[in-house]
Amino acid sequence: MEVILLKDVDKLGYTDDVVKVKNGYGRNYLIPQGLAVIANTTNKKVLDAKLEKDRTRREQMLDEFKVMENKLKDTVIKIAAKTGTTEKIFGSVTNVQLAAAIKDQADLEIDRRDITLNEDVKTLGSYTAVANLHPEVQAQINFEVYDDDKAAG
Repeated sequence: MEVILLKDVDKLGYTDDVVKVKNGYGRNYLIPQGLAVIANTTNKKVLDAKLEKDRTRREQMLDEFKVMENKLKDTVIKIAAKTGTTEKIFGSVTNVQLAAAIKDQADLEIDRRDITLNEDVKTLGSYTAVANLHPEVQAQINFEVYDDDKAAG
């Protein structure tokens, strides 16, 4: 049986994928749980219309994402952190903190799930991260972690 996934399903596929599953799995689990619908001609036409709408919306947003990429490339985001006697910070800097700092300093709204840190940020210094803004646009984020106590004093 063919179904269209309405949500991401582990080890099966992603939203809007058309996949073949066993009849029992589709009828007894996927469809009743609201994870999928039967892939008949009507539902396939609805899916095609939705994908086309998403594609045009993404193309329109592509220019906006390129502007965001250029703005991020030219900006160094500064993040304050509390440190001990060494250069090590308490805890680590996460993509949540980075997204908040970008919003404050660069006035750009980036979802924390779209930001990938290249390494664990546990000491002071300069780092880079990647923001997946669009399938065609990946922005490099340069950020610097500094000691909160020394900056205040």
